[in-house]
Amino acid sequence: MHKRQFLLTAMALLLTSGRRARAAGAGENALQTSWQDFLPPKAEISLSLTPLKKPAKEWRKELPADSYAVLFQESTEAPFTSPLDKEKRAGVFLCRACRLPLFTSAMKFDSGTGWPSFTTHIPGHLGKKKDFKAFFLRTEYHCVRCGGHQGHVFDDGPAPTRERWCNNGLALAFLPREA
Repeated sequence: MHKRQFLLTAMALLLTSGRRARAAGAGENALQTSWQDFLPPKAEISLSLTPLKKPAKEWRKELPADSYAVLFQESTEAPFTSPLDKEKRAGVFLCRACRLPLFTSAMKFDSGTGWPSFTTHIPGHLGKKKDFKAFFLRTEYHCVRCGGHQGHVFDDGPAPTRERWCNNGLALAFLPREA
């Protein structure tokens, strides 16, 4: 991560620490809706959770350089730069690399951190690991199919989960329910 990005990230985290974000009207019932209900009627995506064995060279060809850096080099985009942070339409957020569905719009909320944030995720589609890169313990999460880094999960989110799945917008693609 570049020095400027680190400082911006640290400032955003300090500004939002201790503050409980509010869900944008999603409510507890919206989280219980099947995530498949958020897909467009004829969406063509693979739901296989089988890990992909694709070499870095192929991912570099398929992805923009900034997305590749986030997904496969665990970089972080600058806060408040992703249009997905303000995305409000109904739909599904996919891994930008392999297009595995990770979140729905009902799981999304405005955390004020400058990154797309979610209260939970689609079960079984994300894996976690411990991360000490910021000089303190964090929980990093990644796509289970391609291994692409998505972001970090924190315990300062809104009810009912109290979790904030803070995602890099460059690691996501958005598939609106209605085009």
